[in-house]
Amino acid sequence: MCSFAAIEEDMLNLNERIVAFTKLGSVLNELLSQKYTLPLAEAYKNRFQEDLIRAKHHNGWFDERECKRALHGIASWLSEEALIGWIDQYPELQRKKEAKTIALIMAGNIPLVGFHDILCVLISGNKVVGKISTKDAILPVFIQTLLFDIEPRFNGFLQLSDSKIESPDAVIATGSNNSGRYFEYYFGKYPHIIRKNRNSVAVINGNESNENLKKLGEDIFAYFGQGCRNVSKLFIPKEFEISRFFEAIVDYNFVCENKKYMNNYEYHKTLFLLNNEKDMLDNNFLLLRTNNSLSSPIGCLHIQKYNHKATLEEDFRQNKDKIQCIVGNDYIPFGNSQSPKLTDYADDIDTIAFLLQL
Repeated sequence: MCSFAAIEEDMLNLNERIVAFTKLGSVLNELLSQKYTLPLAEAYKNRFQEDLIRAKHHNGWFDERECKRALHGIASWLSEEALIGWIDQYPELQRKKEAKTIALIMAGNIPLVGFHDILCVLISGNKVVGKISTKDAILPVFIQTLLFDIEPRFNGFLQLSDSKIESPDAVIATGSNNSGRYFEYYFGKYPHIIRKNRNSVAVINGNESNENLKKLGEDIFAYFGQGCRNVSKLFIPKEFEISRFFEAIVDYNFVCENKKYMNNYEYHKTLFLLNNEKDMLDNNFLLLRTNNSLSSPIGCLHIQKYNHKATLEEDFRQNKDKIQCIVGNDYIPFGNSQSPKLTDYADDIDTIAFLLQL
């Protein structure tokens, strides 16, 4: 476990923090491409491969493809251009101030889902006490170790563990609706961001190309549909031929290779058949069922037909606190829901602005 005994004079300035994270991005890119020109990439290449295997053994949802998907997304954030473009929106970050201790309670639904919060806290000059999820216990520690080798002074600013967190200056917690109530009870007295369940939806207007519909598969099946940015509900016009959608997503049948995904798919298929659900459609790896709920089980996608877009927009406004992303020709482009930018804050709450107010 790390110690926060570092003296304030050892605090990195903003430029040094940018340099450190840029180096982290460069090393991650080399580890992912297996082109080792940087000494640290060469030094970490064996552990990287070992930890990818360990992550899969630890959590069957975290296969190598999905872990690398998450790491590619993180590496895309950690270019000098991306980082400077992001932090230039917050001139207050240039001012040196006393570091606050921020408790991060991280989810474990997809690999490294808590990294953006870690980045926000550290880039703002504050300290992280992070409680990692037991479901995502391998790769966050890998990133922490690598970051300490890149910039040893982060030792005094980043502590990841599964131990109890006490007396932070602020809390950022992510979990389910049930855990959200727990977080509010225990951490409500601190300045906080508490995130609960959200789902993402897609809108078909009937003018989509086959390529659009194929990319929609990425929004549905990335991370096996477990992220809040994954599409769990599809709105379609009444005249839309659903066979077009099934034909477009056939290449995503690789999800059948994952035992946990197929267990979910087969369980819900059996359940729906026993319940005699007549509107269910099946392509042998995804179930479509007509249902008004925004949330659908793994292996299933809810669909709802609509007549007028204005009615949809009103529905989205009424459910804005339950929707993370809207995908479609007039919204987030197809295939991009799980490729957020640095400025795509969860629940539309600006984490940097929150930290600057402390």
